[in-house]
Amino acid sequence: MEQGFIRAAAGTPKIQVADPEHNAGQILTMMEQGAKQGAKIMVFPELCLTGYTCGDLFLQDSLLESAKRQLARIVKESAHFDMIAFLGLPFQHQGKLYNTAAVAAGGKLLGLVPKQNIPNYSEFYELRHFTPGSQKPAWVEFEGQSVPMGANLLFACSTMPGLVLAAEICEDVWVPEPPSIRHVCAGATVVANCSASDETVGKDQYRKSLICGQSARLVCGYVYANAGEGESTQDLVFGGHNIIAENGTCLGESKGLGCGIIYGDLDLRRLVNERRRMNTHGFHWPGEDGDHMTVEFRLRREHLQLRRQIAPLPFVPSDPGEREKRCEQILSIQAMGLKKRLEHTGTQYAVLGISGGLDSTLALLVTARAFDSLGIPRDHILGVTMPCFGTTDRTYQNACVMTEKLGAKLREIDIRESVLAHFRDIGQDKDNHDVTYENGQARERTQVLMDVANQIGGLVIGTGDMSELALGWATYNGDHMSMYGVNGSVPKTLVRHLVRYCADTCKEEDLGRVLLDVLDTPVSPELLPPDGGVISQKTEDLVGPYELHDFFLYYVLRFGYEPARILRMAVHAFDGEYQREVILKWMKVFYRRFFSQQFKRSCLPDGPKVGSVAVSPRGDLRMPSDASSSLWLKQAEALS
Repeated sequence: MEQGFIRAAAGTPKIQVADPEHNAGQILTMMEQGAKQGAKIMVFPELCLTGYTCGDLFLQDSLLESAKRQLARIVKESAHFDMIAFLGLPFQHQGKLYNTAAVAAGGKLLGLVPKQNIPNYSEFYELRHFTPGSQKPAWVEFEGQSVPMGANLLFACSTMPGLVLAAEICEDVWVPEPPSIRHVCAGATVVANCSASDETVGKDQYRKSLICGQSARLVCGYVYANAGEGESTQDLVFGGHNIIAENGTCLGESKGLGCGIIYGDLDLRRLVNERRRMNTHGFHWPGEDGDHMTVEFRLRREHLQLRRQIAPLPFVPSDPGEREKRCEQILSIQAMGLKKRLEHTGTQYAVLGISGGLDSTLALLVTARAFDSLGIPRDHILGVTMPCFGTTDRTYQNACVMTEKLGAKLREIDIRESVLAHFRDIGQDKDNHDVTYENGQARERTQVLMDVANQIGGLVIGTGDMSELALGWATYNGDHMSMYGVNGSVPKTLVRHLVRYCADTCKEEDLGRVLLDVLDTPVSPELLPPDGGVISQKTEDLVGPYELHDFFLYYVLRFGYEPARILRMAVHAFDGEYQREVILKWMKVFYRRFFSQQFKRSCLPDGPKVGSVAVSPRGDLRMPSDASSSLWLKQAEALS
């Protein structure tokens, strides 16, 4: 439960129809199993104490009284399990029978949530036995205690801020306006669904899309437990299809027909922070709407050894098919943005600095796409290679071959003499390889590109990526500046995959070969002299691995997490690749550079947003250039 992580479970016991005593034993056994696995939330199927398929036996007093006794048994015998449990049973009140979800924790029955939407079509005949429940909670008697019963109940954990649960039952989620909409708007972050949904061909796929979609729409966790083996198969088969979802992502799903438990580690902080960012949803504090009653309960705060998968590359889909689809979409967005800018300015020429590195390669590929979409010949694209002190034969040759194979024009402008003249003008020792030595070259390159663009009436296309912008790894008024930056919202880890996608799909052997060699070339600005003809200045040796920085960037900007939480997630995501000390070292570098370099991002050129995270001052990141990093660095230092 530390830092907002909590384990949920959906369990389907093997029941016996109309045997509450047996079924209670099965439920208690599963609760014990769940507790041993660290589950703090556990959801069981609809009417699992009796069986959903009892039919007219629901009209028998003996069955109803037995279910009530066994619920009392479960509440009492589960008191030592540190969890909140949702389980289904028939419950009669004032002469009417309700299909309810009983909610228990800490040896207490916290409430009863009645089903509101009673199906009476096709294979379902629930109106024969059950009455739709009221939204407004009322007090009912249970074991000498008054217990609230009503749909509008929220269960808030006093020891874990952000954990507020609500319940709906089966059909409730299939209707146009599920009760969970109302519950979430009232403050619920997790919805439990006790369900008995029978299996027919293809229904499992629809059910999964329904549950995951509802969790996305409501920005919530959703724990769905379905009836399974043990229910009567007289006319229907129940498969125990359980699902745990979080904001559109399926965290766990049972496979095949049968019984069992699935687990999923919910990230409550992620949900809460996402809601904080999305100000159109109208979320309230629990009970603030005036229609819901909030019942408090307690859970022990314990460290959770995460089973949740945390992707080390949050900007890059792990599934190859999805990754290819994403790459094509991003390239199209980049090209569309540039196409519009070319149309608006009436320009039919583009100028790019071509270094043979990843970023300029991607920018050239995108520019070629944009020109193709406009029907402008690719030879209107001018790639300019500007050899200087750090240029290697490898990058130079790659730049030349790639430009040729893409059908663009290539112009070589050696800037060594102009840079040396500049050094003489300002009194810079050419043997002093300091920041002036490096930045003088970068600014000379930009000046050349701008002036060449003026010569041909073209636009200078920026090549710098979002990771470099986040770290400030760009020369102010040098490679930092352009007339349109196509890569400005593409992180370095994604740049690699975009170039790889182009290499795999270009259908040009020579072009594919050079793109693959670009991918194998160390990332470098090539501003320092090579060592024996080999690149000596490797960016990641200086600022740290881009895969770590992209991880930090995503969770800092997308969710606003603090250093301790990001470190914990990074250690989990990069287990076996980076030690905790290494991750923490580069995290401190990230925070120092991210805050100190905002002034560069405050005057970025235009460029298209392609993902959920961006650093444009006109869009996602309205950050003052003089904000202090001390708060975050103190927190990071305390983790040492």
